[in-house]
Amino acid sequence: MPTLTPVASVRLTRPDGSPVRALVVDDEASLGDLLRMALRYEGWDVQTAANGQDALALARTFSPDVIVLDIMLPDLDGVQVLQRVRAAGSDAPVLFLTAKDAVDDRVAGLTAGGDDYVTKPFSLDEVIARLRGLLRRSARIVSAATGPEIRVGDLVLNEETYEVERAGEPIALTATEFELLRYLMRNPRRVLSKAQILDRVWSYDFGGRSSIVEIYISYLRKKIDEGRDAMIHTVRGVGYTIKPSAPEPAA
Repeated sequence: MPTLTPVASVRLTRPDGSPVRALVVDDEASLGDLLRMALRYEGWDVQTAANGQDALALARTFSPDVIVLDIMLPDLDGVQVLQRVRAAGSDAPVLFLTAKDAVDDRVAGLTAGGDDYVTKPFSLDEVIARLRGLLRRSARIVSAATGPEIRVGDLVLNEETYEVERAGEPIALTATEFELLRYLMRNPRRVLSKAQILDRVWSYDFGGRSSIVEIYISYLRKKIDEGRDAMIHTVRGVGYTIKPSAPEPAA
């Protein structure tokens, strides 16, 4: 079961208010897709590349504010990509992805001008926290403060106090139930697939079955919807969504 870590309630943007631009470079398609989804969840504009040459082309045309760069790529390695990005004039902070025991890779990456690294396998929360820290220190990004509360209809979730209530009635949740509800509430009316939920709530290297999602959705329904108008809905064959309950019919 994943460890629940606080998600910052401050959204980062470019100085003009547009989304942060992130470039993710990894030749493992599933991992690249997962990182793209997680960063888009933060409200960022994300592009991905599966090799060094494509990464260099995107670095020129996309002008990323931050780069997630795997050391091991099928053509150029990550250090070579970084050197060419720096030579082209980009000072975007770079977070390297390295193998767990690849100490030499980490040293080479940081020596070449990388800013930080994480080792595989990693948690998405850790990657996001590292990237946010790099962006704040880079002075390329400003913070857009938002409140800690997420509201969908009469359901309120507080990301700072980890309290949840519906129609003013407190609801006690486990750490995983809270994380699942937060993901649903940050995407109201959007249908989220089991795969998306597994990736975001249980992390990409979770080895369990998709039935875990069904189990936790049922737990949430008992606590959120039982005895009330339903907010959590199943879209058969697609996934799950949350939306305000239907209003009471007029008398």
